[in-house]
Amino acid sequence: MQMAFLMSGILVIFAAMKIPKFQDLILFENPDIIVVNKPPFISSLDEREGGEINMLRLAKNYSPDAQVCHRLDKETSGALIIAKNPEAYRLVSIQFEKRRVKKIYHAIIEGTHVFEDLQIDLPILNAGKGNVTISRQEGKRAETHFQSLKYFKHYTLVQCRPVTGRMHQIRIHLATQRASIAGDEMYKGKPVFLSAIKRGYRLGKEQEELPIMKRFALHAYEVTFKINEVDEVTIHAPYPKDFETLLKLLEKFDS
Repeated sequence: MQMAFLMSGILVIFAAMKIPKFQDLILFENPDIIVVNKPPFISSLDEREGGEINMLRLAKNYSPDAQVCHRLDKETSGALIIAKNPEAYRLVSIQFEKRRVKKIYHAIIEGTHVFEDLQIDLPILNAGKGNVTISRQEGKRAETHFQSLKYFKHYTLVQCRPVTGRMHQIRIHLATQRASIAGDEMYKGKPVFLSAIKRGYRLGKEQEELPIMKRFALHAYEVTFKINEVDEVTIHAPYPKDFETLLKLLEKFDS
């Protein structure tokens, strides 16, 4: 969808982002809780500048008292828990506080890395303005476990299980292992181009090659938590198209 308007006599055309239907994102729902498969490029909460669509606003249009129980980075896709009422929000928040919510992420990282329940326990300091660093002196405890799932010639699909929930935790912990997430330029990860993995790939004249994924390859794959005092659920979030496409191309050309 494109929109156009006149500005100082110049026709300005821009692509409007397609807003997903909230109902189409729902993976699980009961009277108290919703789990959605958050698309990439949509913030979990209101950003300071406002105006931009985000998961909280979409949720409130669906259920007026909705609250987002945790956040995913804007580029990260996957399972996001939303409470429909204050009691449910409290129930989930306490589980996060006590580290009883089990989260599993999948990431495509640079290089071939054999991680067999690798534990990274490096403190993270939030330096402000979206920047974090590893700091043994001032950082807060951060623990992540990594397990390699699938190997390619130049990349690895890994399972990431964060115990704590610090900002950019998975991303910076992988970077300390020289295993940056593909496309995560903030932590020295490079975008994946088809020309780099497909032998004999030729680009047409005056064509600019775009990366296979226009974001870093991180997806919140699974979440396990209690929906009341007794019942526990495990919710899987299917890969979005861009993540799935990258994996298929790696299987075809980088195996």
